[in-house]
Amino acid sequence: MIGSRYLVGLVWRLGLLILAALAFAETLARPDLGATRIVAALVVIGSGALLWRHVTRTNRELARFIDAVRFADFSQGFIHRSEGSGFSELGRVLDGAMKRLRDDKHKLIDANRFYEAVLDDAPTALLTVDGEGRVELANKAARRLLVRHKGVRVEDFRDYGDAFARALEGGAIGRPRLVPLVSDGVPQTMLVSGAVVHRLGGLVRVVAVQPIQGELNAIEIAAQSDLIRVLTHEIMNSMTPVTSLAHSAAALMRAADKGADRDVADARGAVETLARRADGVMHFVESYRQISRAPEIRRRAIDVAAWADELAALFRASDRAEGVTLDLAVDAGMALEADPDLMSQVLINLLRNAADAARDHAEAPQVRLAFQRARSGRAQIEVADNGPGVPENLKQDVFLPFFTTKAKGSGIGLSLARQVVLAHRGVISLETAPEGGALFRILL
Repeated sequence: MIGSRYLVGLVWRLGLLILAALAFAETLARPDLGATRIVAALVVIGSGALLWRHVTRTNRELARFIDAVRFADFSQGFIHRSEGSGFSELGRVLDGAMKRLRDDKHKLIDANRFYEAVLDDAPTALLTVDGEGRVELANKAARRLLVRHKGVRVEDFRDYGDAFARALEGGAIGRPRLVPLVSDGVPQTMLVSGAVVHRLGGLVRVVAVQPIQGELNAIEIAAQSDLIRVLTHEIMNSMTPVTSLAHSAAALMRAADKGADRDVADARGAVETLARRADGVMHFVESYRQISRAPEIRRRAIDVAAWADELAALFRASDRAEGVTLDLAVDAGMALEADPDLMSQVLINLLRNAADAARDHAEAPQVRLAFQRARSGRAQIEVADNGPGVPENLKQDVFLPFFTTKAKGSGIGLSLARQVVLAHRGVISLETAPEGGALFRILL
């Protein structure tokens, strides 16, 4: 590894030391050369130092390399062509090793940045809990989802429910569980799972929180749609011949009824009533078939302020708005991506229901329509009234097909509204308004 330049340097330094030593020995034999003896001694010392420095250069370079590695100082260089040290080959080797370390460090930094970006932008909310119970929101999804608490202890997360706090304490390790959690004021079901990892010599729990309410709702809607499709198909197959025969019988009875026989007249009336009821059942079944058809969403950018004004005008133009005050609130500059036609149907239906409830209950009926941004960044739409509200035990039932609290209700409107919202990958919930009535909250 040591080249010819090193050998040349070693030879002339060694030769200089030998000559200096011989000269010094000569001055010792002659007492009259005192000054020369001193000079010779200095030359011996100097040439010895040169030889020592030349021989120990390898150790110094290696020591400098080791110190650079120990302190992660990868900016050092080890090639000294201009010094004529004879260690060019050693310098190239050390310099190559230092370059490799620099490259590995840069690759490690790039990899860390990549994994940090992947972690931060992951769609699933991730939290870490250290051995002292300190909770850290590890990515953007977690910071958007968990915005109500204050503090970093597990106890501080009981704002989201005891079940969620127990999951953070380790209840979800190895056993994923469904946990109810209120996000943006809307109750949602979360799939919470956890794992234990090593970090800086200690153990850290990593907890993943994945909203699955949309998937559960989609499964429920699909099951309802399948059931309705089967039932309406069977009912219509059975009722079609009944309706046809009822109309044929009614036509025959009209021809036979000359007004002279009261029994014939009564029979005609009964058959005609049967025909009308058969038509009513067919119309009833046909109207419910629309629940089994998934709405087709055509998204586009919506200017919320203009859209809200349009909805308010449509509401005020309807007979349901008579005597009802509409309060409209829209966050400045708000926009969203949705199907304006389908969402307009949903909101108009909610506004009309709210007006009916308020008019029948309050002396000064009032309805509120509000558009704003939730803390998570999602678009939030609220329709509230000062009516009697919905009993707590019925709040989950109002979205079921055929369920209604109105004497003349069909039970279709809220079910269809839920289907439209779910088709937008959103959620809809029923809460109690500050005025005491119903509050429908939609997150898109």
